[in-house]
Amino acid sequence: MLIAFQGETGAYSEAAGAKFDPSATFLPCPAFEDVFAAVDSGRAGCGVLPIENSIGGTIHRNYDLLVRNELTIVGEIELPVRHLLLALPGTRFEDLKQVYSHPQALAQCDRFLRSLKGVEIVASYDTAGSAKMIREQQMAGVGAIASERAAAVFGLETLRAGIQDHEDNTTRFLIVTRGGAAAEFIGSRPVNKTTIVFTLPNTPGALFKALSVFALREIDVTKIESRPTGRPWEYLFHLDLAVGQHELPCARALSHLAEFAPSLKVLGSYPGVDRSADTAVATPGGQDARVAGGVS
Repeated sequence: MLIAFQGETGAYSEAAGAKFDPSATFLPCPAFEDVFAAVDSGRAGCGVLPIENSIGGTIHRNYDLLVRNELTIVGEIELPVRHLLLALPGTRFEDLKQVYSHPQALAQCDRFLRSLKGVEIVASYDTAGSAKMIREQQMAGVGAIASERAAAVFGLETLRAGIQDHEDNTTRFLIVTRGGAAAEFIGSRPVNKTTIVFTLPNTPGALFKALSVFALREIDVTKIESRPTGRPWEYLFHLDLAVGQHELPCARALSHLAEFAPSLKVLGSYPGVDRSADTAVATPGGQDARVAGGVS
């Protein structure tokens, strides 16, 4: 199977895709939009998208793209993220003048970066892409924040390891595919999570009323996110529910919500990550990843 991801070889998204399907091959894409296009066109079987990080928060762009496209969520992966400061072989830490990385990685290493005096911090499109740029352009005195695999792929040395602000830094990824292929990816795995998006009228108590359709049926809402619709001060609401869409309480709750929500869309109903300790699987470099909906 070919899995599309945003970034270069050695990106954390690639590592997440490898946990979903260890036998997969990978299609690097310059932007998240290109991941959606590759899957929608059939060029790739599925795509892997970071959706939130335990330090940096939500990747809003991918919430917006999930609404604008017709792909379906079929799985999720939680990947512990360990950041390294990389540079060309022979570079001394005290010689650094610039550090490049993706904005999310920079945010996750904020305390470390603020401790660097006289070093310019530069946002780039990708963690592994920053490492690739330093190698290809032979950028002396320049560092990249990226993964251990990126260091190996691009032949860079580690100046500092584990520079993220929190040891339990974790990114959650979604696996998306074309709607007609969803059953193939989920297979016989238990479907116990549903992601929806809806709009509400701008009236008092509208959000309370929407959430009550789940509370009354004892459905756990594990995440809520609001995003602008594009019209001033109007919002979309994204919810993660700890229940499969096929289960009767969920079906009834969604039917109830549809009675007063002007729009409602199910983005996917899929196997959610089991966060119990015995679900962790080893990854290269000593990291663990929790996988749901993966291909075995």
